[in-house]
Amino acid sequence: MAQPERNEQQRLRPAPLLFEPSAAVADPEHFFDLESMEDPGELLARATELTLAFRAATDRAVEFQALAAAQLADPRRFDRLTTADIARRAEWTEDYAKRMVEFGRSLLGGSAP
Repeated sequence: MAQPERNEQQRLRPAPLLFEPSAAVADPEHFFDLESMEDPGELLARATELTLAFRAATDRAVEFQALAAAQLADPRRFDRLTTADIARRAEWTEDYAKRMVEFGRSLLGGSAP
């Protein structure tokens, strides 16, 4: 993804995710009050907002994972981890851990070898 495109996406803020009361979470049919909406237009709009919010949260969390992986693999750290160690901690394959370390380094500006 091109950098300007990513910056544009970061500026677009989807609807905030609201935390649900614990009683509602206990009900498996309850999901952000969507099941109680009767107007299909309203349901589509809110479900779309939630979808965008979850996607944005996922993308941001993956970036933080990559940053952490790159920092943990930094050869300048006395306690650095191998990609195999990072893979075990994150429950990834070693190949995916290598790609995440590379991605994290690119996010850090390539400062780590």
